[in-house]
Amino acid sequence: MTRARAAIVPVTPFQQNCTLLWCEATKTGVVVDPGGDLDQIEAAIAKAGIAVQGIWLTHGHIDHAGGAAELKERLGVPITGPHRDDLFLLERLAETGRGYGIEARDMVPDRWLDEGETVSVGELTLEILHCPGHSPGSVAYVDRSQGFALVGDVLFRGSIGRTDLPGGDYDTLIRSITEKLLPLGDDLAFVCGHGPTSTIGHERATNPFLR
Repeated sequence: MTRARAAIVPVTPFQQNCTLLWCEATKTGVVVDPGGDLDQIEAAIAKAGIAVQGIWLTHGHIDHAGGAAELKERLGVPITGPHRDDLFLLERLAETGRGYGIEARDMVPDRWLDEGETVSVGELTLEILHCPGHSPGSVAYVDRSQGFALVGDVLFRGSIGRTDLPGGDYDTLIRSITEKLLPLGDDLAFVCGHGPTSTIGHERATNPFLR
């Protein structure tokens, strides 16, 4: 089985988990959610010894997407995701960044993502789940064969994404988690947008928002 490898690089004052995901067989990878601190991200790429083929976004918030436009220029790779319902966030990244002291540029991805589509890097193929609630266009990237997912700010270890930001909705978020993520199975491990990784089973058993 093709091995997936990942390295987490916390970036921005929000300590957002920018994730390098790569295919061990081909040494090709992607940068997921480059919110900022691009020099740190590029140092992690060099340390991993991988060739980056693209940038993937889970959603359009500043701490996840703020560095995407500049990193695209530095690496010469396309941006994929999130769902087009986050366009209103991506179109005002620069303005939002000024409010948080984060340098950012407005951007539109090269490819929007929809429920059920797939994305690939090397020999890895991940399925897209549209999981609105934290933001309208949030998506999760799921590799069922290797039992892991990248879920952005939809679900955390012991918590869930905020729903008090523009376009957020609590009931929608809970529905995304219960109808899209929990059915993936208890053994599935996931990388969150902030904080430590977890598994679906751990959250099903202990997350106070899912009881």
